[in-house]
Amino acid sequence: MRVRSERGSAIAVGVLYIAATVAGVLSKVVSGTSLAGPGISADLATNETRVIAAAFLLLVMAVTVSGVAVMMYPILMQDADTKVKEGLSFWYVGTRIAEGTLFVVALLGLFALLALSKAFVTPGVAGDSSLQMAGTVLWVVWDRAWMLGQSVFCVGALMLYYLLYESKRVPRWLSVWGLIAAPLMLVAGFSLVVNLVHRPSTSISAQRTDRHRQRSPPTVCTGIAV
Repeated sequence: MRVRSERGSAIAVGVLYIAATVAGVLSKVVSGTSLAGPGISADLATNETRVIAAAFLLLVMAVTVSGVAVMMYPILMQDADTKVKEGLSFWYVGTRIAEGTLFVVALLGLFALLALSKAFVTPGVAGDSSLQMAGTVLWVVWDRAWMLGQSVFCVGALMLYYLLYESKRVPRWLSVWGLIAAPLMLVAGFSLVVNLVHRPSTSISAQRTDRHRQRSPPTVCTGIAV
């Protein structure tokens, strides 16, 4: 019975992981360059369908990454023979839920920015400094929430890889690979934040002429390994 239960959990984890990965990749394909650049372009409203489709896929990813942790928790607790491992198992679930929550916060910022972008197509409104400032703030919410979500993912990944290394549920070399990769990804994420903090902001109305010089949209992290 226990073997059957673990097999069901493993299948559920695999399905959720694949769903999260596919949703994350498709969201980037669908959005294209629509979500690029500080403040995002003033013509964001013209790509409304693509933006909403990408947002839906990102929401699917946010929910499924949390689901992966919930399904992994019973398995991790079975292997937890110390209080430390039990605590790490619990906190791993917490980090994935926090990751998904931050992604939802980012999506709320994106939808607010989409609504603001529609206002910019109104004649005489594009030069409104208050709307430009609001656009910049909303882009920061969208961008930083994604980066923070990825950083939280890295912290959770470290916990998971350690637990998998100890339990030998997967080959130890794979766990070691994750223990090396997660900190590197965490450092890379923080370096992006530092770079953006020291970079001058660009108003939303300036994006029409500067779009091709903008950096890529926030990297979508779909979970390197559950």
